[in-house]
Amino acid sequence: MFDFDATLPLMAVQFLLLVAVLNIVFFKPLTKVVEDRNDFIRGTEADAKERLAKAEALAKQYETELAESRRAYQSAIAKAQADANQIAAQKIAAAQQEAQQQREQTQKELDQQKAAAMQTLEQQVEALSREILDKLLVGI
Repeated sequence: MFDFDATLPLMAVQFLLLVAVLNIVFFKPLTKVVEDRNDFIRGTEADAKERLAKAEALAKQYETELAESRRAYQSAIAKAQADANQIAAQKIAAAQQEAQQQREQTQKELDQQKAAAMQTLEQQVEALSREILDKLLVGI
């Protein structure tokens, strides 16, 4: 089948030269491109993971700030409502006190008018009594 003559070593040398040339011309640049591509992919993936981590951290920070803002405005609303209720209660108390004072003043005025009317009636009754007594005494 095979003849082991001078062509076999020549074919072996040609094969080794072909492998060396292919290695220099094709395989090394190809493996370099593949390695560069893999490095680029790893770098991009690492960068993407880093950006994702930053985005998640920012999202958590914003959620925390949002929660704090909500608590702050809710406490501000509660404080404002409490202040409004306190002011309303003070105004109601002041209005009730003023109404009570007006009632007392009106009652005093009514009592004074009543006393004046009673005094006038007593004077009129006294005058009428004298007049009646004078008429009775004159008629006797």
